[in-house]
Amino acid sequence: MFKKLTIAAALVASAAAHATFQEMWVNGVDMGSACVRLPLSNSPVTDVTSDDLACNVNATASSGVCSVNPGDQVTVEMHQQPGDRSCATQAIGGDHYGPINIYMAKVADATTAVGYEQSWFKVDEMGLPSDNPDYWATEVLNDNCGHFTFTVPDTIEPGNYLIRAEVIALHVASSVGGAQFYMSCFQVNVGGSGSTLPSGVQFPGAYQATDPGILINIYQQLDTYAIPGPTPYAIASPAVASTPWPTTATWNTALQPSTVPTALPTSSGAGAAPPAQSPTTVAPTTVAPTTTAKPPTTTAAPPPSPTTSASGATQTQYIWEMGRAYQALYRHARQDSVLGKSPII
Repeated sequence: MFKKLTIAAALVASAAAHATFQEMWVNGVDMGSACVRLPLSNSPVTDVTSDDLACNVNATASSGVCSVNPGDQVTVEMHQQPGDRSCATQAIGGDHYGPINIYMAKVADATTAVGYEQSWFKVDEMGLPSDNPDYWATEVLNDNCGHFTFTVPDTIEPGNYLIRAEVIALHVASSVGGAQFYMSCFQVNVGGSGSTLPSGVQFPGAYQATDPGILINIYQQLDTYAIPGPTPYAIASPAVASTPWPTTATWNTALQPSTVPTALPTSSGAGAAPPAQSPTTVAPTTVAPTTTAKPPTTTAAPPPSPTTSASGATQTQYIWEMGRAYQALYRHARQDSVLGKSPII
């Protein structure tokens, strides 16, 4: 009976815990949603063979292109509901545990490029940063009000790129099709004088439904975790720590804005020059709270049905409240499983 109740609680809670990457920061400057291709809903993609795996379902291209330089710190920001930047609500709740991946793809025009036609190289990742106890990248994301920071590789060629930010939620991933993919694509122009274009992978194509990091029962003690996809370019993937992961935020949550800028700053500054095909692109000029990086490069920065494919509107307030009520019970059951009691699968 307890097992059935716990599973039911997980389904209710997860229905309220979908999320999207909605905003971006460059060197601590809030770009808001000015250069993101916002998904139409906060539901996941679950089919690894779908073209939607690249940039989400019918994501709307933005007219904005954010300027960045090699070596810049770029932060992607996730929240459950559109326009909600509050740190009082988990960025992705419902015990949606799993990894974070960041990819880039060079394109001719970031405002028109088709995501599934591109070659994507990974620039950062975080999976299971600690196994004492198991602590997931999505939990680090929640610690930091939905922010995950990575460094633009300092050798890549200048030009237009898409950035693909992704969370893979594994709470119902013990059967094929259970893993949930939450991604958004951001439009940027990279400056500098680099000369390297790393080899990449395709979406779809990079993942298989039976990959060990996608088909997995996370309700057991895990000492290792195979992050899906290729290894990151020019950086080492963080090792799994044997000590408890600190839950203190490294992002300055006290200065988190409540509004979402939809237009880029209007004068030149720390970014690269705007591309010719994107006259609305401008560089950041103001200074906002900066982040303190968590080794090696990350500061910190997921549903009941396995067949869901990112359809429908955002979840209702009623479902959200039900989810919150059940989350504590769900977490307790997960901890029991790790300690050797009846696992939930």
